[in-house]
Amino acid sequence: MTDKLDMNKAPGHQVLAAAGKKALRPGGFGATEKLLEWADFHADQTVLEFASSFGYSAISLAKRYGVHVVGVEQNPDSVARAEANIAKSGLAKQVEIFQGDILHLEQIAQISEQQFDYVLAEAILTMQSDAAKATLLKGIYNRLKPGGQLLIHELRVEGEQIDEIRRDLSATIRVNACPLSTNGWSHLVQETGLIIENLDTGPMMLLNPYRILKEEGILALLTMAWRMLTRPALRRRILSMRATFVRHSSNLGYIVLAARKPM
Repeated sequence: MTDKLDMNKAPGHQVLAAAGKKALRPGGFGATEKLLEWADFHADQTVLEFASSFGYSAISLAKRYGVHVVGVEQNPDSVARAEANIAKSGLAKQVEIFQGDILHLEQIAQISEQQFDYVLAEAILTMQSDAAKATLLKGIYNRLKPGGQLLIHELRVEGEQIDEIRRDLSATIRVNACPLSTNGWSHLVQETGLIIENLDTGPMMLLNPYRILKEEGILALLTMAWRMLTRPALRRRILSMRATFVRHSSNLGYIVLAARKPM
């Protein structure tokens, strides 16, 4: 994977994945688990997942909870890999990944008229402009069944220097980064017409070695250390990201939120 990536231009999450990191969300596996606990999935329910990548999280959801997962992924190569992984897992009847743009769900023929019990979006809304966030949430509202839930796990920023922090983040991770404050995320979701039922926040420790050791294990930590040691371009990018995260550590964090569409 690292051979194909331009380390100077690649998005931050691809760089971290190339280093061997598996928890790529701002709150790590722990925050995602809290979100899934709130969901209380049942085997007959449906989940729409955004940015499904290679299908790993969709497959995991189907295995753990027996739900039917439909993923949307824009990259055709990622869709092909996801389909291969789904076939290998034996879950082709439970997991489907379709190519499409999450901002234009109505154009994805397979789901244009379908509604779901849950919509799961992790570290997706953060990467959209403020206007695109509103558009995406409107699309989510339309895709949820009455009584359905939106589950989000996003980057959070607080304080008076939000614009500066956004610029620093975008420069270091090489993608548009527009995190909101806790109040900003809450207001955005409520403006859509969804009712917030659960919300939690915490520090952003994406590149904290102790968190990596706790959540991903010693092998993952050692793998990252070795790849950074032996691949200078990879090392420079990760150290640059870490420096930005540390510099703004008092203002950065994660938010997980569960909101329900009225019946």
